[in-house]
Amino acid sequence: MNKTELVNAMAAKTGMTKVASKEAMNACFATIAEQLNKGEKVTLIGFGTFSVVDRKARTAKNPQTGKPVKVPAKKVAKFKAGANLIAQKKTRKK
Repeated sequence: MNKTELVNAMAAKTGMTKVASKEAMNACFATIAEQLNKGEKVTLIGFGTFSVVDRKARTAKNPQTGKPVKVPAKKVAKFKAGANLIAQKKTRKK
């Protein structure tokens, strides 16, 4: 599903117009991004948690040449799925 399909699905479920759905979704994503840029965590109960983690500097290998390449430390966004989002395994009846 791409962004347009998500907007269309939101509009269909909420009764909002596609334009209003797109604005709401963009506002939601922008707010999450602002909080992550501040170093804050965003938790949506039942869906998941967005957070920022520090990645250490490391040495990687260039796949074409095989030479080592230094990768600098950086901050990256992380998402951990909530319990309601994770697919549950079906148990077999005996």
